[in-house]
Amino acid sequence: MQTMIGIIGGSGVYQIEGLEGASWTRVKTPWGKPSDEILIGRLDGVPMAFLPRHGRGHVHSPTTVPYRANIDALKRLGCTDILAVSAVGSLREDYAPGHFVLVDQFIDRTFARDKSFFGQGCVAHVGFGHPTCPRLGQLAAAAARAAGATVHEGATYIAMEGPQFSTLAESRLYRQWGADVIGMTGMPEAKLAREAELCYASLAMVTDYDCWHPDHDAVDVASIIATLNANAALARATVARLPALLGPERDTCPHGCDTALTYALMTAPEKRDPDVLAMLDAVAARVL
Repeated sequence: MQTMIGIIGGSGVYQIEGLEGASWTRVKTPWGKPSDEILIGRLDGVPMAFLPRHGRGHVHSPTTVPYRANIDALKRLGCTDILAVSAVGSLREDYAPGHFVLVDQFIDRTFARDKSFFGQGCVAHVGFGHPTCPRLGQLAAAAARAAGATVHEGATYIAMEGPQFSTLAESRLYRQWGADVIGMTGMPEAKLAREAELCYASLAMVTDYDCWHPDHDAVDVASIIATLNANAALARATVARLPALLGPERDTCPHGCDTALTYALMTAPEKRDPDVLAMLDAVAARVL
């Protein structure tokens, strides 16, 4: 299978040095318009697609990001692996602003988003006990370290609805739950990537200590932006190193990401809605 890397991230990431033949491409999906056009090129001989999650110019809030359209568009283009890069607040003293965190678990506290490609007309349940791909995650962490980043592995990300930041009581509660970082965009992105049978890894960039820290008791947007800008070069360097580590060819994912839908469809074939199936033409083509 040929590797194609999808990168979902912020505006500072897509200026990737060495991206050959880069051009912005509009992709139509049955789920509406993606956040933006998708930048497609090749790096180290590996096809790459970059999608700015919030759109260029940051036009989408965490709630209004068209997550289903974004994942469908990347799948439709032929992506096999998705690295999501995002900003997070830290719920741990040792995860300092400027550090990178490889996420491997999520707690989903969002409530105003479409979280599945499936539903009435074609019901499916995918396994999500381990929501990220260990193979891709390890390679992303290695790429980040090679770029000079401090990387923590094995973190739990709590996804809040936003757009407001946490109250102090919430921040303290999430620490008691064992969450390590907090953000607004990790869900339902990871769930949809699993439904689309894509390997997905989440590399989070710490920008602040949320509001629990006695020495940093308020989230300062200006400080967050400053830290994001400082991390942008590291993020771009990480993305630039990933294709060489992944390689142009890949085997079937040993962790089952590529086959997540094999036993997931519950609706009997004769009961499936043809209109719904038409919308699943890219996401679930392998099993339909």
